[in-house]
Amino acid sequence: MGSTVNTSAVFRGPVKFSNCSETKGIRYETDNLDFKVRTDGTIYATQEVQIPSEQTMFMVTAWDLQALERWETMVRLLVGDKSQHKGHKKGKRNTSADLLQPPSDILLPWRHLQNSHGLRRQKRDWVIPPINVPENSRGPFPQQLVRIRSDKDSEIHIRYSITGVGADQPPMEVFNIDPVSGRMYVTRPMDREERASYHLRAHAVDMNGNKVENPIDLYIYVIDMNDNRPEFINQVYNGSVDEGSKPGTYVMTVTANDADDSTTANGMVRYRIVTQTPQSPSQNMFTINSETGDIVTVAAGLDREKVQQYTVIIQATDMEGNLNYGLSNTATAIIMVTDVNDNPPEFTASTYSGEVPENRVEVVVANLTVMDRDQPHSPNWNAVYRIISGDPSGHFTIRTDPVTNEGLVTVVRAVDYEMNRAFMLTVMVSNQAPLASGIQMSFQSTAGVTISVTDVNEPPYFPANHRLIRLEEGVPTGTALTTFSAVDPDRFMQQAVRYSKLSDPANWLNINATNGQITTTAVLDRESAYIKNNVYEATFLAADNGIPPASGTGTLQIYLIDINDNAPELLPKEAQICEKPNLNVINITAADADIDPNVGPFVFELPSVPSAIRKNWTITRLNGDYAQLSLRIMYLEAGVYDVPIIVTDSGNPPLFNMSIIKVKVCPCDENGDCTTIGAVAAAGLGTGAIIAILICIIILLSMVLLFVVWMKRREKERHTKQLLIDPEDDVRDNILKYDEEGGGEEDQDYDLSQLQQPESMDHVLNKANGVRRVDERPVGAEPQYPIRPVIPHPGDIGDFINEGLRAADNDPTAPPYDSLLVFDYEGSGSTAGSVSSLNSSSSGDQDYDYLNDWGPRFKKLADMYGGGEED
Repeated sequence: MGSTVNTSAVFRGPVKFSNCSETKGIRYETDNLDFKVRTDGTIYATQEVQIPSEQTMFMVTAWDLQALERWETMVRLLVGDKSQHKGHKKGKRNTSADLLQPPSDILLPWRHLQNSHGLRRQKRDWVIPPINVPENSRGPFPQQLVRIRSDKDSEIHIRYSITGVGADQPPMEVFNIDPVSGRMYVTRPMDREERASYHLRAHAVDMNGNKVENPIDLYIYVIDMNDNRPEFINQVYNGSVDEGSKPGTYVMTVTANDADDSTTANGMVRYRIVTQTPQSPSQNMFTINSETGDIVTVAAGLDREKVQQYTVIIQATDMEGNLNYGLSNTATAIIMVTDVNDNPPEFTASTYSGEVPENRVEVVVANLTVMDRDQPHSPNWNAVYRIISGDPSGHFTIRTDPVTNEGLVTVVRAVDYEMNRAFMLTVMVSNQAPLASGIQMSFQSTAGVTISVTDVNEPPYFPANHRLIRLEEGVPTGTALTTFSAVDPDRFMQQAVRYSKLSDPANWLNINATNGQITTTAVLDRESAYIKNNVYEATFLAADNGIPPASGTGTLQIYLIDINDNAPELLPKEAQICEKPNLNVINITAADADIDPNVGPFVFELPSVPSAIRKNWTITRLNGDYAQLSLRIMYLEAGVYDVPIIVTDSGNPPLFNMSIIKVKVCPCDENGDCTTIGAVAAAGLGTGAIIAILICIIILLSMVLLFVVWMKRREKERHTKQLLIDPEDDVRDNILKYDEEGGGEEDQDYDLSQLQQPESMDHVLNKANGVRRVDERPVGAEPQYPIRPVIPHPGDIGDFINEGLRAADNDPTAPPYDSLLVFDYEGSGSTAGSVSSLNSSSSGDQDYDYLNDWGPRFKKLADMYGGGEED
């Protein structure tokens, strides 16, 4: 069965011819009228041809019109199955009728023929047209591509080889060649997306390896098959479009790439919209440009308040969008409908009301609520409030709550109940963003606000606070200065205002509690320390009797005008001058507590009495404030002189003062300075007096030193002095040494450990409070009973006992420091009895007169316990 080729068929393959240099001036002829060769070497069918077998062969002749040379070659065309792409697994076939399999062999190079002039070609080169190989071929492999022959193969044995990428360079052995026959093969399926072309070089050598022909370039192109689907750059595209947009408004662009050849239908991608969700208000709200992927609106009616987002499925198909043969892929386009300000804000009520106390600021008096259907928290939704009438003085402002979008009517300037009891405001609301074109404001965007003002008790105030009055200083006590009264702003309340003094540093003023009249309680003195810049300042309090009471303060400033009430004082008070005149002088001036014009210029003069003053001294005027005091006589004995000087100011009337200046007159050196001896002499002390003073100082220091030495020695003796009591007369030592007292048989039942000489401090540390020896330094904590007087160190033991007895009598919390403490137990058979029996006989029934026979040391005990005669 034959094959039919139409007239538009073009045979793609290695059948494009060219000579060794240029194709210009080459003319081709064939011996088959069904096929012709174009000037670029492409073979085409001139008419619909019925090929009886699987191949056809014909001769092609090429004429070089310039070189007058001719070449010819045999072309064999094979008719094969229609090519398949990688999509053959899905059963898709390429049905193009104009693509034929390339020939299996071409005899190359052209055999050189003799031209009509009998000339022969001197140099021959191989010229092989490009070889086209379809990708994804099923084989069988190896598959012949072309046969290379040299026209010298009839004379000698030739070996063929190929080099280049795909032959002897990676990827290796994609192509190989039969070295004897020159047939070149492809060994495996090709992939154009992996490599689209190969450049090889063919070599012809003899059996000895000598080059027979120059190497020939072989260009192998891999023919594309539709084996790749379009791939979107992003699987999900995000775009936006304003609500209310007109048809044709651009939204976004989606892009898909196809790895196949973009110059063929295999790589030409076309787009279309598959689905749209939701399908409201129309199922076709958008369209897409099939070639560019631009998505635009196609219908009106986008409304964000109804549909905020559209999901569109986009399909990309190659083969120029042919759904039957092309490969497809999909992506998702999410289109957000953006908000525009097409809904004006509207108040939820036509009127609002609020209440505010007077004199309060930053108080929210009313909340205005609005409704806006635009996107929340956007400029199209955010409300802006303004007062258009009812508040000419600017007492209120409206702030927007950023969360709720409510309007907060706030007091920014205090309101006065006595001035305005209520406000009627007209407010308007708008958005931060202007309304969209064609949208008008709603009548509900305006509302009224009624604000009532409540009365509160306001403090009285002084209309002229920091009031300033002027008067002369020295006004007498009880003078009425002014009436400093306050005003109660509560005109609708019948309240009384009372005044009191809050601050009066010098306590000069008094204020009437009912009418605020201020009078003086002392003479006002401008020169007082409480005056600053001639102004005295006092503060007064005005309080009403409202509920709750309120008070206000006022400050009164009194500017005191100076009068000449202070006489000038001479300066300096002391000076020195040489005993001879014309060596130096004393500059004198005056100080006056008053101010101009009650101060200088001053008049300095010497009194006429005593006469010696003017005889010895003279005053020379320098200017209105200074004068010079100097000696009038040639010599004045060294010493200290009191010079009286009368200073008079320029006040009206003028005041004068006689001041004394102490002048030391002394001998001077050549520079006019007092010498040291002269200064002493001027002080009025002679040499003998100075020596006497020094001797007195030395004696005084010696006495102090002797007293200190004596005190240190006495202190040392006190620490080293032994007990003044004779050891033989010391009852405690006797008892401790003998360790017993004798007595009857029952006298052995006592504990003498308390009477022993202490060898350690344990018994002292454990001794009960109030029991200690008077000649021991306490080791433990002092007892808490009253402190006894320090016992002196008498020479007589009797005085010692008397002092201890008096201390015991005055201490009710402890027993006396005598033998009663030491002899706490003496046995039961003693004639004298025991101390415990003495303690138990507090009523004095027993007779203790026998103690008098023991000596003077026990006579006090007899008197204390027995009531005997006093010693």
